[in-house]
Amino acid sequence: MKIILLGPPGAGKGTQAKSISQAYSIPHISTGDIFRKNISEKTPLGVEAKGYMDKGQLVPDELTINLVTDRLTHEDCKNGFLLDGFPRTVKQAEALDAFLNENKMAIDAALLIDVPSTLILERMTGRRVCPECGASYHIKNIPPKVEGICDLCGASLIQRKDDNLETVKERLDVYERQTQPLVDYYKEKGKLMSADGTKDIDVVFSDIRNMLGRCV
Repeated sequence: MKIILLGPPGAGKGTQAKSISQAYSIPHISTGDIFRKNISEKTPLGVEAKGYMDKGQLVPDELTINLVTDRLTHEDCKNGFLLDGFPRTVKQAEALDAFLNENKMAIDAALLIDVPSTLILERMTGRRVCPECGASYHIKNIPPKVEGICDLCGASLIQRKDDNLETVKERLDVYERQTQPLVDYYKEKGKLMSADGTKDIDVVFSDIRNMLGRCV
């Protein structure tokens, strides 16, 4: 099974990716992990990527594509993979398709975990963490017993910078600009599947299994 995972930040992609990876015995491949591994191992591609990142520049499409396609040649991808965070642009999607075609492979599904922006804002801006023990809370869904205080160690809870309103709105804007063309791209190819990410985690996964079952 060869799957691309799409969805806004805060949609629960990480949780579903773990379940999909285990259910289908395929590696969960994220671009962040690929970059970190290549940089830590000082591979030629990793050294080149680090050069851009150290300057605060975006890693060019061509290099990102090379890093991902190199990862897909590894033995653990022989029976499939779950790509998370790639492709981010139609250009990357076209390059991925060309690589897979050359290797007599094809994407089985582009899986979109769909959650409205209003709910994403509520989910992410409501998150709180303990800076001392790392415990996670949500002011509405998983509130601490005493407001603003960690149940486990008594430290004052904080909101991560990534979870403040302006940052979340900006991330959602970037996602919309980047992802809508990708959604249209895979829709036109008949590969797009959409799961309602507002449901309970187990229900979302059950829906995903049912949809992916039609690809087998």
